Amino acid sequence: MLIDCHSCLAGPRACGDCVVTVLLGPPQPVGSRLPELDAEDRAAVDVLARNGLVPPLRLVPAVDGTDRDGARRAG
Repeated sequence: MLIDCHSCLAGPRACGDCVVTVLLGPPQPVGSRLPELDAEDRAAVDVLARNGLVPPLRLVPAVDGTDRDGARRAG
């Protein structure tokens, strides 16, 4: 799972309560390397979040290929 904070529809209002911000800091500039979580990483984050140790992943990806500003994403 690639986590593209720039296309997340929940941001920026949900960034402060997202596990990505807690673990990696605030979203990086466009063009930066995107964080990637494999199934094992996601399972670990889910366990931590369910037990109140970190906030959950708040990622809400756009389904039509646009970012939260309505611009078309490359890809």
